[in-house]
Amino acid sequence: MKILVPVKRVVDYNVKVRVKADGSGVDVANVKMNMNPFDEIAVEAAVRLKETGMATEVVAVSCGVAACAETLRAAMAIGADRGILVETEVELQPLAVAKLLKAVADKEAPQLVILGKQAIDDDANQTGQMLAALAGWPQATFASELTLSDGRAQVTREIDGGLERLSVTLPAVVTTDLRLNEPRYATLPNIMKAKKKPLDTVTPAALGVDVAPRLTTLKVAEPPKRSAGVRVADVAQLVDKLKNEAKVL
Repeated sequence: MKILVPVKRVVDYNVKVRVKADGSGVDVANVKMNMNPFDEIAVEAAVRLKETGMATEVVAVSCGVAACAETLRAAMAIGADRGILVETEVELQPLAVAKLLKAVADKEAPQLVILGKQAIDDDANQTGQMLAALAGWPQATFASELTLSDGRAQVTREIDGGLERLSVTLPAVVTTDLRLNEPRYATLPNIMKAKKKPLDTVTPAALGVDVAPRLTTLKVAEPPKRSAGVRVADVAQLVDKLKNEAKVL
C-alpha cells in the first residue's frame, strides 16, 4: 500500500504573526517557517502504518515555492520515503492545492491520502474535502484514531457531540486531528538520511492544472487589542458595568 501525505510550509506556530503595513497580507519576511503541525501528525500516522507493515511506501508532497523542499526533507526525516515538490510562485488557494494533489494522486495511485485537517496560517479546512470530492473518494475528517484492515480504513473522528466511528473503503482521504498521535522528533541520523532520499520537482503546468487565484484578499487587519480587566466592588457595580459599558445586558 502506498500512502500520500501532503505537507504545507507555514509560519512556525511560536512566531507572533504581524500584518504588513499596507494591509495586503501577513509579513513572512525573515520569519521562521516550519511544517504545518497537523501535517506533522499526518506524516507520523503514515510512518506508523508503514512500521506496522500496513503500508509499503510513504510519499510526501508539497505545493509552493522552492523553499517547500525543506518541509519535504523534514517529512522524510520523520520517515517518509521520498518527496514530490509541485513548485510555483503563485499564492495557492485550497482549490488549486486540491487540484494539484488530485493530479499527483492520479500519477502515484496511492491507496490512502492522509493530511492535516487544516493549516494554521489560513485555517481554511478545505483541501482534504475538496480533494476527496475531485477524486470521487470517500473521506473521513478530524481523525483521532485510524486503523486499516481488509481494504478499509476505520476512523474515529471528533464531532461536537463526542466521537463518531466510520469505516470507509480504500482509496480514501483522511484528515488528522490533534489527538491522533504525537509526532516523533527527527533524529540527526535521520535528518542526514533524508538529504539523500529522492525528491522530484514538477510544475502545475506539467500536471495540467491551472492554479490562478479565484479569490482576492481585500484587506488583512490585526484583531483589536483587548482592554485590561477591572475590579468591581460588588455585584451591583458589576451589573451596572455590564449593562451600561459593555452593553451585554
